[in-house]
Amino acid sequence: MALFQRLLLLSLLLPLSAAAGDSIAQYCSKSFKSKQTQANIDHVLADLVARASVGGFATTSSGIGASVIYGLAQCRGDVSAEDCSTCLADAAKKLPTTACPSQADGRIWYDYCFMRYDNEDFVGQSDTSVATILINVENATDPENFDKKVGVVMRRARADAVAPGNNALGRSKLQFTPYITIYGLAQCTRDLQQLTCAQCLSSAVEMFPDYCQYRKGCQVLYSSCIVRYEIYPFYFPLDSTKTTAAAGTYFKATLHP
Repeated sequence: MALFQRLLLLSLLLPLSAAAGDSIAQYCSKSFKSKQTQANIDHVLADLVARASVGGFATTSSGIGASVIYGLAQCRGDVSAEDCSTCLADAAKKLPTTACPSQADGRIWYDYCFMRYDNEDFVGQSDTSVATILINVENATDPENFDKKVGVVMRRARADAVAPGNNALGRSKLQFTPYITIYGLAQCTRDLQQLTCAQCLSSAVEMFPDYCQYRKGCQVLYSSCIVRYEIYPFYFPLDSTKTTAAAGTYFKATLHP
């Protein structure tokens, strides 16, 4: 399986263009023709936008039998309510049209939010079947020591994410040199139990040595959790003691069954 994933990575490695409001990944499957299924998708998406815009997270469902659709939406836990609402509205607009038209399994990731729907009930279950990895093209200086410090940052962020009261969001930072700080973030969807969240985050971080070794930044996006580290402030509140550096150039790899 690891060899298959490596070969798939090489075949799909593409430059990543990332304006803040653009989607950064999507996954679609399960073609359908039923008008009722489409109506249920539309109802689910409208409900997700309305409810998740208020609390940053929501699950819902619509329909019965063969046309039932389940949905989930979540914003990154550190973003503002306004940015959350804007992101969700854009996701709900693009997901059933330009991203995944006539597909009963649709998922879309943004920097600030994630939204999905499916005709199978996935709520409460960890889903690591699809992964998108965003990889900075540049290597860090003193790379072996850098990767060790990334490990420290991500362990702290993961522990923070599973701690009670944190809404499944963890953030951490560590000064690597007088001029370089490593920032890390870990987040699970809030439908997961604490142990399931921890397992999802562990699986995501295990991608780093295989795909992001020595890189200045990396992000792994699952449907149930995300992990990310950078050498510039990217989560809120922004680190006012550091000058925000350019994000740099990234490659994108998508792994799926």
